[in-house]
Amino acid sequence: MKLSAILVAAFATSAAAFAPAKMERTNTALGMDRRTAFKQVGLAAAGLVAGSAALPLMANADGAVSAATMTKAKIKYGSRIADLAKAVSAGDFDAVAEEKSAFILFNSGVYPTAKSKSAKAAAVDGTNAIFAAIRSKDKAALKSAYDSYVAANEISALPDVDPNKGQGYSSDYSYLAKTPAAAIYVR
Repeated sequence: MKLSAILVAAFATSAAAFAPAKMERTNTALGMDRRTAFKQVGLAAAGLVAGSAALPLMANADGAVSAATMTKAKIKYGSRIADLAKAVSAGDFDAVAEEKSAFILFNSGVYPTAKSKSAKAAAVDGTNAIFAAIRSKDKAALKSAYDSYVAANEISALPDVDPNKGQGYSSDYSYLAKTPAAAIYVR
């Protein structure tokens, strides 16, 4: 009898454990009316606006044009154009044609502003004359067009810098790095 009372009590307890509980719906509202909710959202938006006004303005990448970028283009691409002097003298049309991008990048990098529009147009005309001479395979016209382009745009080759007498650049980020003017004095 004791055993049966213990078993009945165990079954009753397990049945009570698995019986469905009384469900009470929870309220999902934030405990406020519509006016209070809009007021809090408005205050949060005003805080964001005020907070963003206190922060510094974001930087805008606008194709930065400065004297430094124009100088970099003149040195980097101008030296490639100046290095073509031997090829032009020899009448090597293919060597000049391979450096077409140097002419294009020189024209757009050295004359990027609206103020230099006429100078850019003259440089593009000079480039077109060079490549017209290449297409017609005219050595004299190529030499003449190249010489006038180099003179009009004041292009000169980079000097060879002797590391024992001076230093041409100071970091790998310099536009003189990997050029003849790239020399670092080492003790």
